[in-house]
Amino acid sequence: MDRRIGKFQEAIKKAVIELMTEKKFDDITIQDISDRANVSRGTIYLHYLDKFDLLDKLIEEHINELRELCESASEMDFIDANLIWFEYLESHYLFFTTMLASKGAPSFRSQFHQFLIEEFKDEVDITKGKNRGLNEDVVLQFIVTSYVGIVEWWFKNERPYSPQVMAEQVGILLERNL
Repeated sequence: MDRRIGKFQEAIKKAVIELMTEKKFDDITIQDISDRANVSRGTIYLHYLDKFDLLDKLIEEHINELRELCESASEMDFIDANLIWFEYLESHYLFFTTMLASKGAPSFRSQFHQFLIEEFKDEVDITKGKNRGLNEDVVLQFIVTSYVGIVEWWFKNERPYSPQVMAEQVGILLERNL
């Protein structure tokens, strides 16, 4: 990909996230994005159908990155795997805090939740151990809802603990419950 195209796309993505911190997504126009990104409206339309397509592609990009992180961490224990996650979440703070807090992108939370269900599904074992006899769906919902909640809490409270501390704490909780 041409480096200029990459720079334009990054500027456009950054612009839409910044604007979402200031106003509702429905109130953001392509002209607003164009002005903030310092690109023409035509440049935006060259890459995206509309602002909804832009947001969908931005969300999809981060979900795919998280999926790749999960694949690379599949042989790690929960603490090490969570460290990779919390470092990624922190490095994309503006995106995640905006998406999880935004009234304009409620679909992100449900997409994030569904993604985590897919990722944790293989970790739930109800045939032995402390979860023996429990309903797999209940255990899975418990773990995933807790995970999404802790990420939201971490962002809402402006990351009171480092990614390392979060990885250790959440990793221990996952090990105890899975």
